[in-house]
Amino acid sequence: MLAEKYADRIAKIFAKYPDKRSGVMALLYLAQEEYGWVTPEALKEVAALCDIDPTQVQSIAGFYTMYSEQPKGKYWLQVCTDLPCALRGADEFYRQLCEYLGLSEEGGTTEDGLFTVEPVMCLAACDKAPMLQCNFHYHENLDMEKMKALIEQWRAEASRSDGDRG
Repeated sequence: MLAEKYADRIAKIFAKYPDKRSGVMALLYLAQEEYGWVTPEALKEVAALCDIDPTQVQSIAGFYTMYSEQPKGKYWLQVCTDLPCALRGADEFYRQLCEYLGLSEEGGTTEDGLFTVEPVMCLAACDKAPMLQCNFHYHENLDMEKMKALIEQWRAEASRSDGDRG
């Protein structure tokens, strides 16, 4: 459970706010970091920590795109496809990325579980499109050549970290 494993971090989160309910978003990040996504159990844990109803926590997690309510790949690629980015080629970039990874145009997770691709609205970098965030780190001014290099870099990193566990 989060409360036992991250007692110090949780105390620091609550120290920032006059009302512990205000820590809900930071605790959702912590839960997602721990479990890889915001699990139903994590919603209950965060609710208990903040002394609020789990439905309130669910409404927050469901509203913000930075929280995943479904399991994701190791690398969560969110491609901004709103109008300003689309005008700079984001739609075609998104389509090519999905094709390269063997996914439908709706996105999804690759068979090996490494990559989840999804379109999102506004990552606040319209002038640097096509762009995406991978696990909350921005990659801007992309084309497929740069993207393929990143994907191969992430595959190599994943392979190294899998080897470290064996």
